[in-house]
This record gives sequence, C-alpha cells and structure tokens, in this order.
Amino acid sequence: MKKNRRKNSNSSREENNNSPFENRKRFCPFSLPNSPVIDYKDLKMLNRYITEKGKIVPSRITGVSTKRQKELAKAIKRARFLSLMSYTNKYISQ
Repeated sequence: MKKNRRKNSNSSREENNNSPFENRKRFCPFSLPNSPVIDYKDLKMLNRYITEKGKIVPSRITGVSTKRQKELAKAIKRARFLSLMSYTNKYISQ
C-alpha cells in the first residue's frame, strides 16, 4: 500500500505545474558566454546582489554557482573595505 501512495503523490506533483516551487533549470548568470566579469569596481553590478539592508543575497535565490558566489562575496567585501560601497544603505529620515 505504501508503494501506491508514493505513485499517487508523484502523479499529483506532475499535475500541479503552477506551483511556485516548481523544479526549473537553474543557470549561473556569470557562467554564460559574454557574461559580465565579477569586479569590485563595478558597483552597479554588485548592488544587484545586495539586499535593502546591505546583506549579500544567497546563491539559492540568485542562482549563482558556488565558485562565482565566493568571488562575488569577495568582490562585495573588497568594495566595502575600500569605501566604494557602504556596509548598510543610508536612509534619510524625514
């Protein structure tokens, strides 16, 4: 009977294609041909991988590969250390 339940649960997963947790092919945006190079001086590109509070966005959300995520984190930390980026976003209170 357990085998029948597993088969039924798998078939229900296949039927539900509108799920937000659908398995889709993930790709690293830095591994593609003609992709941007990770550089600590490219602040516009680095800001895409930082949250509003100044945290580095994890690779499970962005889809960046492990190797490139380490390079990205190192570039962000280097830009922060050299005062090219702030550690936190500055909010102007009114």
